[in-house]
Amino acid sequence: MLVQQILKSKADATVFTCPPGTLVSEAAEILAEKRIGTVIVSADGGKTAMGILSERDIVRELAKTGGACLSEKVEAYMTSDLETATRDEKADTILARMTEGRFRHMPVIEGGELVGLITLGDVVKARLSELAMEKDALEGMIMGH
Repeated sequence: MLVQQILKSKADATVFTCPPGTLVSEAAEILAEKRIGTVIVSADGGKTAMGILSERDIVRELAKTGGACLSEKVEAYMTSDLETATRDEKADTILARMTEGRFRHMPVIEGGELVGLITLGDVVKARLSELAMEKDALEGMIMGH
């Protein structure tokens, strides 16, 4: 299965973004309100990704410096060295990269522009679906169907 197929199968393909000058407290509100784990940091309204800020980034900084970090800008805590995917990459490859890198969200970039976001859960769901189809095909072959 390809990343493109995963993106098409998502119930909600909305990618939430915020400008780099957004306060961490405002980003936390977006995460809580939308019930999402990350927000893409983008200076141009979502065309290009400058970085990604996750719930984990915020919690780690809260533990380290306390509530003062909530008054800082997201650009201070975002991950700017992004691991990205393209639509034509295979789910297995993405799953391996996410597992090795120990992250759960990956922006999908085509031609330098942000076209989507996939999560570890999206990839696992796609992979399980693929395995179920393979199992059914093998059972059909064994049963003579």
